[in-house]
Amino acid sequence: MRSYLIGVFKLEYLEYETKIVSSTSFDPWHNLALEEYLFREIKHNQVILYLWQNQNTVVIGRNQNAWKECRCNELEQAGGKLARRLSGGGAVYHDLGNLNFTFIMDRAQYDLEKQLSVILEAVRTFNINAQFTGRNDLTVEGRKFSGNAFYFERDKAYHHGTILIDVDVAKLAAYLQVSKEKIVSKGVDSVQARVGNLNLFSSEISIESMKTALMKSFQDLYGKVSEPPIIMSDTTFPLENLYKKYSSWDWLYGKTPNFDMVLSTRFLWGGIELGLTLSNGLINDAKIYSDAMNSHLIDRIALTLLMLPLQLDLIVNAIRGIDVDQEDQVIIDDLINWLLSGVI
Repeated sequence: MRSYLIGVFKLEYLEYETKIVSSTSFDPWHNLALEEYLFREIKHNQVILYLWQNQNTVVIGRNQNAWKECRCNELEQAGGKLARRLSGGGAVYHDLGNLNFTFIMDRAQYDLEKQLSVILEAVRTFNINAQFTGRNDLTVEGRKFSGNAFYFERDKAYHHGTILIDVDVAKLAAYLQVSKEKIVSKGVDSVQARVGNLNLFSSEISIESMKTALMKSFQDLYGKVSEPPIIMSDTTFPLENLYKKYSSWDWLYGKTPNFDMVLSTRFLWGGIELGLTLSNGLINDAKIYSDAMNSHLIDRIALTLLMLPLQLDLIVNAIRGIDVDQEDQVIIDDLINWLLSGVI
């Protein structure tokens, strides 16, 4: 950071490096591997805009149950792929009518409002009045065209999302299994009624024109990139190990234990399904499926329950003892109130 004194005012601004990366692959496992590679390699004071597309893919959140979120057999029989991302949130459908973006950065540069402004300003160049609504949606006239999710580690962050331009909405509805509770909470009759392609609102918009608009908007808000956009092919980086991870059965589906107890409900921040396996009165396995945004917190809650007796007061006290920031305290409070309501 540099500081300058002008009269009696002290002006400060951050200097950072900006970069644009675009993938030519339509393989979700490659693209997610590349996303994590860029995330692991991000430099101090650096911001990357990464643009990518997947063909005929359902991408689920880190803590979701694949079998409950996606009609996996139908997807695979149609030559599609299931993918699981690092971030939390819900399931989404991708085809070549959809453009994905990821902002990858040194955590000190994370600024959700600024990142969303890149997307909104790019869309508005087509005279479309796009808005940020709800917990993670971008909408036009009440129709969702973009869902967003977020992932943080100690000194790094990323924010990624979709931009529906000409997606096959029939396939989206065919492959995603959206719970009735989630649809009701959104006040719509079906997933088709809730989403909308941007080409419904402008005949000028396309994948390529949106890419161009995003690159311009990114540079308008973050400053010109130091080099031309970097085009990544399937073989640009050594991603073999990360690719194996994202394409593996364990990552995609995981273990599906025969739980002794399953509790489920839905909150304003997302749905939750808590599965417990018991042995001699102790919780020896706990798994939480959820579309909550904070994937790390969901994992921490599950770990906190391990080897506790199945006693309500001990479970509640353990969850209450998890250290969270103010934003996530609502999740802890809601879970405790739900458990105290008599579900156990």
